[in-house]
Amino acid sequence: VQLQESGPGLVKPAQTLSLTCTVSGGSISNAYYWNWIRQFPGKGLEWMGAVTYSGRTYYSPSVKSRTSISRETAKNQFTLQLNAVTPEDTAIYYCARSFGSITTSRYDYWGQGTQVTVSS
Repeated sequence: VQLQESGPGLVKPAQTLSLTCTVSGGSISNAYYWNWIRQFPGKGLEWMGAVTYSGRTYYSPSVKSRTSISRETAKNQFTLQLNAVTPEDTAIYYCARSFGSITTSRYDYWGQGTQVTVSS
């Protein structure tokens, strides 16, 4: 299974960040959670949210009001939209597959990550 993030590397403040994760070697409609995770400069990982194989979504409370995760099964992709971005949203964004439950997820496949910078 391979995951690949794509999207703009630079976004202006107050705009919407849109990222796509393209999955190959396995269907996103099978039993797994498909996650978005980010890493701030010099800090640890922050889980943002996930969409399940059945289309159910989960979000971190810290970003829930600004985030939407969806999937396009025909393209085997899932997407992240983060609204009203600020420079504090500058991070490396990863997509990843996990199993288990949403609270005890175990990650087995990750994308390589994509740097997103929020700046005017």
